[in-house]
Amino acid sequence: MKAAIVEVAGQTPRYGDFVAPQSAGGRELIVVRAAALTHLTKGRASGAHYSADGAFPAVVGVDGVGETQDGRRVYFVLPEAPYGAMAEVTRVRSKQCIVLPDGLDDVTAAAVANPGMSAWAALAERAQVKAGETVLINGATGIAGRLAVQIAKYMGAAKVIATGRDGVALEEVRALGADVMIPFRIEGSGSEGAKAFEAALIEQFAAGVNVVVDYLWGKSAETIMMAIATGVEDAKPVRFIHVGGASGDDVQLPGAALRSSSIVLMGSGLKSVPMERLLAAIGSVFEAVGPAKLRIATKVVPLADVEKTWEYEGKARVVFVMG
Repeated sequence: MKAAIVEVAGQTPRYGDFVAPQSAGGRELIVVRAAALTHLTKGRASGAHYSADGAFPAVVGVDGVGETQDGRRVYFVLPEAPYGAMAEVTRVRSKQCIVLPDGLDDVTAAAVANPGMSAWAALAERAQVKAGETVLINGATGIAGRLAVQIAKYMGAAKVIATGRDGVALEEVRALGADVMIPFRIEGSGSEGAKAFEAALIEQFAAGVNVVVDYLWGKSAETIMMAIATGVEDAKPVRFIHVGGASGDDVQLPGAALRSSSIVLMGSGLKSVPMERLLAAIGSVFEAVGPAKLRIATKVVPLADVEKTWEYEGKARVVFVMG
């Protein structure tokens, strides 16, 4: 079968031939229709992501959309190594498949599943957001952040605050439902940009913020946590949910910031949320696409072009289609 194959960790996948999977008990053989290019897919292919199994050579791709042998159209996640989603056929545990709603097309389902899951799991499973609460999305201009804004509004958030480096992109996020936009440029802890960002955050936290969903980590997350310690009075808890590390893997957080605030700090993702709950989150996103009018930009690419598309950094979600 044709597939996108990585021979060693960190290599750009090549389009070539790979031995097709065979039937096995409790597994589904799936003829793949579409698979999205995500940070998780890249991280596992490079061997850098904490969930990577390190088995090479392997077919890349953590999830996708396809058809089972009995004709069901399904979304699937985490095929068994060395098989991946970016192939003509893959093999997945039956319990890791979700039948797709009839009105949801293959490309949209493949594109929305991973970022939608990250937002839904963070908001519903970890933060347990309630209608009427205020939610801050740190890194709202990315693909996942934009969906998080829309999903927070769909869940009943009374106010959504969006942060990001790109002021123009933040205005696009306003059209998706964000109520307050806070652009930032952080060159250092004492820079004017950092001070302005912190001041704007303190103002929002003083007014009341219940949940932070963080896609960036790094300096912006540090600044937000310090703003919570400074701006929140009366020990009102703020649930800070860390989802992604686009700005780095580390933060420097003085212990006094935690002792002087009621911040609840937790992560959301593979292993911090049970797999069955992540699948339930994806199913909920699929059901919400229509009612919530969820929007996600997509770029459809033939799988044969995987090598030249692997480093694409545009604002649309790349979705590889087979054939």
